[in-house]
Amino acid sequence: MTASLLYTEDILRNGFEELTIPLNDDYEGENVATLIRKKAEAGVAKAVLYIHGFNDYFFQAEMAGRFVDQGYNFYALDLRKYGRSYLPHQKFNDIRDLKAYYEEMRKALDIIHDEGNSEVILVGHSTGGLIVTLFAKDHPESDRYDGLILNSPFFDFNLSRHIKIFLPFVSFLGRFFPRVRVSGGFSEEYGKSIHQSYYGEWNYDTSWKPNIAPKVNLGWIRAIYRAQQEVRKNFIIAKPTLVMHSERSGTNRYDKEQAKSMDIILNVDDIERISCDMGSNVETVSISGGIHDLMLSEETVRQKVHDTIFDWLKRHNL
Repeated sequence: MTASLLYTEDILRNGFEELTIPLNDDYEGENVATLIRKKAEAGVAKAVLYIHGFNDYFFQAEMAGRFVDQGYNFYALDLRKYGRSYLPHQKFNDIRDLKAYYEEMRKALDIIHDEGNSEVILVGHSTGGLIVTLFAKDHPESDRYDGLILNSPFFDFNLSRHIKIFLPFVSFLGRFFPRVRVSGGFSEEYGKSIHQSYYGEWNYDTSWKPNIAPKVNLGWIRAIYRAQQEVRKNFIIAKPTLVMHSERSGTNRYDKEQAKSMDIILNVDDIERISCDMGSNVETVSISGGIHDLMLSEETVRQKVHDTIFDWLKRHNL
């Protein structure tokens, strides 16, 4: 039996299907990932694979529809311990090494190619953007993917310089005390700005994507910090890459108006600076009025985001 026969109707319905991917056990035990797909018209051989961010899962049906309408088969992963893939014995979102996610990415990419797709674009948001960048660093000549689109990638912690100097020490502690939990310093204003129960326009499961993320483990901080350090050292990205971010970062992550029109999660200057050090294959675009997840911005902003993506894909013949 092929993997394609194991798909079932996804919670999003409307042509979305899902497939559970068994993974190796880790320090918490059993793991699975979930591959979600929505197919374009018959005969299409191009696809995208979307990787979500922290405190997140795939629910962006509008984004998927835009890709499908442009002739791309759309796939997304709910990574282990997120969304559809969360199991009761696990801590939400936890990871000790971002490279552990390579397992589900490789399996998903194999499935996507087995289903007749000869070209695949990796799309990553926030932590997902960091993950796919790290994957590209470690797989520069892979024939499994052909380009990257990064939506506000998590290339650096949005902290003052005085606090950042402690990150190496916190990372060191995370090696020996990975289960110790600390506040991530998250504001609920971002969630309120996007969920329709407050003053946003999107409907999603707040048990999988709560307004305030659960406390993070020191092991998670170590995993993020080490990945960020790795992509910033002697790294020229090999394949065409589009990096998009908001034009402005918020100065007050608790401010309602800033949450609706700026990135109140990351510092966009960090994204721009680090992206520019990754070589000539990287194109960066700032989006006026964009929020942290550009795909959830106000409608006219989203249109600019989509126009930027499909113009870039066309120019690179992807």
